[in-house]
Amino acid sequence: MKAVIHNGKTGLQGLSFQEVPSKKPGYGEVKVKLKSAGLNHRDLFLMKNKSERDPHVILGSDGAGIIEEVGEGVKNVAIQTEVIIFPTLNWDLKENVPAVPEILGGPSDGTLAEYVNIPSQNAIKKPSYLSWEEAGVLPLSALTAYRALFTKAQLKKGEHLLIPGIGSGVATYAMFMAKAIGATVSVTSRSEEKRNRALQLGADYAFDSYSNWDEQLQEKRADVVLDSIGPALFSEYFRHVKPNGRIVSFGASSGDDLCFPVRSLFFPQINILGTSMGSCEEFHDMLAFIEKHKLRPVIDRTYPLEKVCEAYTRMQEGRQFGNIGIIME
Repeated sequence: MKAVIHNGKTGLQGLSFQEVPSKKPGYGEVKVKLKSAGLNHRDLFLMKNKSERDPHVILGSDGAGIIEEVGEGVKNVAIQTEVIIFPTLNWDLKENVPAVPEILGGPSDGTLAEYVNIPSQNAIKKPSYLSWEEAGVLPLSALTAYRALFTKAQLKKGEHLLIPGIGSGVATYAMFMAKAIGATVSVTSRSEEKRNRALQLGADYAFDSYSNWDEQLQEKRADVVLDSIGPALFSEYFRHVKPNGRIVSFGASSGDDLCFPVRSLFFPQINILGTSMGSCEEFHDMLAFIEKHKLRPVIDRTYPLEKVCEAYTRMQEGRQFGNIGIIME
């Protein structure tokens, strides 16, 4: 089968498109013929930290396709079922949080290939209203947004959500999900084009990430801040979140090390919550939520499998708004 391999060299230079053996599904596994897949920033982080000593891996956590073969012991799904892939491995219930979530596409082989073998419980019936392209980009970022907003932040109707750095898949899903329950959404971006796009898609307010937030937000303090940026903006949040508000962190695009006055945390009793990926229970809940509200991914662009390096370059340069999809045929 054709697949995108990362061979251990750092960054995009380690990518190659090549023919690799197709494996039969093991016990409890199914073999999915992929119709589409999606890219995630997680892939870039994995490639950045690879060395030549690391084993080769097929990247990709998101995907959708048709079950072509089932392994021994599989009884919950059948051949020819159209499925969307739940990308987190060995995490069933939302409260049973693993120390580090295992994700398809590193260290196990992922979805940037013509076929992928996955545990049968990770093959979930595809929502019929979604196209293959939409289903292929949905899983990881929509799951991350759902857990961040509803399991961790407990966002409610009428509350105010602030999303710094609109444009990623997680951020756009979070905007749609929050609006679906009747929350107010403010977003930031350095890009005027992205700010205008967010307003067109339903954001209530949009402003430059490096403008004067006091002038922009005035008295509109946030109940919840959804952070994927980290140090570059984190200290700013404390002045613009309500007392007893929640800051939910799921990424660190500007680095790992935070510095802020601890009094700004304990006097207003701010809750800092960490989250990453999500459980199978939450994946089913997320699919039910998007079906109820008929939410669809924003697809920035799609690329054929052999041009995945171009797709990752676009993501690395931060030019996308929404998800970048990969089409297998």
